[in-house]
Amino acid sequence: MTAKARIAVIGAGLMGHGIAQVFALGGHDVTITDSFTANLDTVKARISANLADLGDDAAAVNRVTPNADMAATVRDADYVVEAVLEDLPLKQKLFAEIEKHARPDAILASNTSVIPITKIMEGLKHRERALGTHWWNPPYLVPLVEVIGTPWTAPAVIETTMALHKAIGKTPVHVKKDVAGFVGNRLQHALWREAIALVEHGICDAETVDTVIKAAFGRRLAVLGPLENADLVGTDLTLAIHNTVLPEIESRPAASPYLEKLVADGKLGFKSGEGFRTWTPEQQKELRAKVTQHLKAARAQDLTKDQIKDRG
Repeated sequence: MTAKARIAVIGAGLMGHGIAQVFALGGHDVTITDSFTANLDTVKARISANLADLGDDAAAVNRVTPNADMAATVRDADYVVEAVLEDLPLKQKLFAEIEKHARPDAILASNTSVIPITKIMEGLKHRERALGTHWWNPPYLVPLVEVIGTPWTAPAVIETTMALHKAIGKTPVHVKKDVAGFVGNRLQHALWREAIALVEHGICDAETVDTVIKAAFGRRLAVLGPLENADLVGTDLTLAIHNTVLPEIESRPAASPYLEKLVADGKLGFKSGEGFRTWTPEQQKELRAKVTQHLKAARAQDLTKDQIKDRG
């Protein structure tokens, strides 16, 4: 794959437009398609607004070309990434269509949060060039991309995909076994399961759970991962703690009845104004803004570190 690759993005929604933005900012020509006309009609305006907000090169949007025809979108692409809804039959149908029109040497990637890539790609004729890339939301602020191969994926396809994403400023990691949730969401939802259980069993309320995380170990997580922390305190201490606490931690292999009842009662979080906690429109806006500002500050810090490294 050349230094300047031709990228095709399938889906111009929340994730797709952000992925197109990052590739375009990295110097690649991007063609993007979507079955929803409204998404396609507004994609360049949304990318332009993001670039302006971040102080990035406004001209990058000129490297993005919307195209309503999926066949034409993928026909000349070196690399195709799908970013549609988390719907397995839809993704399978899309890739069957993509394979008909893409070049035989084009890499085909699915952006999914939890669906095993093997299930998405199992119907393809040339499965060796297909893999998964899990970008995190928003794609232009969160650096991680999980690169997931299947039992059929050629090693060179993994290597090329890792290099492609590293070159555009992402932090790619290789997930060596294709499992539901990959690495990031398995870790995240293990934490969420225990957080919900603490509330369900009356140990504390939802606000306390969030406060404890944000005011304690959450402060360290950006610079001290859990296994680094285990080594820091000692594996012997970690073992002693686990022998005491793990038998008490929630381990059921199913969703919490407490969570199921929230959904059944229409308490859908921000969507309805109440979930684990109640949320006014003002509180929702404030929290969204706080998260965005935090991620923008972290991105700015990363860019500064990179500039210092380059000068060194």
